[in-house]
Amino acid sequence: MTAPNRNVLWAETLVDELAEGGLSAACIAPGSRSTPLTVAFDAHDDVQTFSLLDERSAAFFALGRGRRTGEPTALVCTSGTAAANFHPAIVEANQARVPLLALTADRPPELRDSGANQTVDQEKLYGDAVRWYRDLPEPEATPRKLRRLRTDAARALAEATGTPAGPVHLNCPFRKPLEPTPVPGDVPEGWDDGDARASQGRDRGPYVRRVQGRPTLADADLDALARAVDDAETGLILAGPADPTDLHDVGPAVAALARATNFPVLADPLSGVRFGAHVVDAPVLGGYDGYVEAVDLDPDIVLRFGASATSKPVRKALAATDARQVLVDPVGAWRDAEFVCSDLVVADPAATARALADAVSEPGDPAFRDRLADAEATYWDHVADVLDGDDALATTLEGAVARRVLADAPDPATVFVSNSMPVRDVDRFGAPREADLTVLANRGASGIDGILSTGFGAGSATDDPLVVLTGDLAYYHDMNGLLALARCDVDATVVCVNNDGGGIFHLLPIEEFDPPFTEQFVTPHGLDFEPTGDIYDLSFRRVRPGEFASAYREALAAEGTQVVEVTFDSGASHEARDRLAESVAALF
Repeated sequence: MTAPNRNVLWAETLVDELAEGGLSAACIAPGSRSTPLTVAFDAHDDVQTFSLLDERSAAFFALGRGRRTGEPTALVCTSGTAAANFHPAIVEANQARVPLLALTADRPPELRDSGANQTVDQEKLYGDAVRWYRDLPEPEATPRKLRRLRTDAARALAEATGTPAGPVHLNCPFRKPLEPTPVPGDVPEGWDDGDARASQGRDRGPYVRRVQGRPTLADADLDALARAVDDAETGLILAGPADPTDLHDVGPAVAALARATNFPVLADPLSGVRFGAHVVDAPVLGGYDGYVEAVDLDPDIVLRFGASATSKPVRKALAATDARQVLVDPVGAWRDAEFVCSDLVVADPAATARALADAVSEPGDPAFRDRLADAEATYWDHVADVLDGDDALATTLEGAVARRVLADAPDPATVFVSNSMPVRDVDRFGAPREADLTVLANRGASGIDGILSTGFGAGSATDDPLVVLTGDLAYYHDMNGLLALARCDVDATVVCVNNDGGGIFHLLPIEEFDPPFTEQFVTPHGLDFEPTGDIYDLSFRRVRPGEFASAYREALAAEGTQVVEVTFDSGASHEARDRLAESVAALF
């Protein structure tokens, strides 16, 4: 390998090794100090590059790709506060186990702690939010250093995709010249002394090939768990939000377990279980958030997969039982904020579900399953009667939009959902479907920043149609992210539920204290988002709730990106939510 200077050699070696290890995409924010990395990524035929002007948006875009694919996307930025703007997405990636690779350019070591322009302390900038950190040595054309660089690249990918997956940070110092300017003697002839490992890597594949396994149960432990299931007369499976590496495997596996045990499945919309072909012949329930407080939920055993459920009523209902609760997690992390789990099984979730389905011999009492299935059917029939009829709730309740978004989403589709009320409404009103819907959200840290960018990143990783359901504050937080639509060739149907502020605060006791409730919590902003259509060259349409269903279907059928804004009164919507809950309770 020859290069005009040591920075070019270093960056090309790093990028080449990342590509050999399977990295296929990089999100690049423009900047000077990162020039060697940017040029190397841009020139590599096997890496797709996305140019995003805002580092925060770029980081969330990469997060979305990792959430959708389970594979890392690289992030590149210049030195200084640019790297700090990656931090929110890295926090989410850490909490949600999303693979991500941050490459932050830095000034040479002698300029640190000197007051030099655009120089901040980037050493371990993200603290313990990353799986692995490495401050790379300064570029130099020596075989040992280049072999180390290739090893670091391979290790970075392995750590990002390990168990648990998550973000990795490589800090990359460069001194000038940053451009591919020839520097005599910088890369001397024969610098590699015939060491092709340093200059060319391995003949085939990555420099270091890491085989990543996941824990499985020993036969004796599996038999013990199967006996516990066999001994239970009634049981329940709780499928919480899935890790990206499990998202596409856990649905069929949990469905098989449900069929083998007669246990009903409470399937979170983010679990990979609520939607898909497996719901046809498995007891997959999705409306429980709306009726669980009205039914007797007291199984003998609960098998829990994934992160903590979105539904607070379910979490509280299970906390009130004396059931044996078995939490399956591949790294043995404690994902139970109610502290009621009795068993922690450190094993691969999908593999454990499949093995347990084969091992059990005494299915549970189908009466418990059938009772919950009847409650589920009663709930959805009532929701349809109310929200599809002439009831005033149909045009007052924000949840009617979430229901329609999922019911009419294309098959297949990627649906990305904002935090605050949208994800809660998807949980309560998103009925299970046979359709191939990949429903995602940022539930690791549950912020409302970067929602649009994360959704667009997820959409960029697949040919499936993309739907993004967001609230007005999340739309406002990430309007910069709309630039990715044109720059990164992404089309989406964006549904913005605009209740003019933080409507979720109506769920909290602070609602009774006004002031300061309206101005300090709901914080009505009065913003008109329609001009974003002209700014970002997208179609923007504002509709009333009664017009949404037809407007949504038209948007799905249209070319390009469509934004459909639906306006609500947040106070009236929460009153409608309470009235619907009261009418549901009266059914049981």
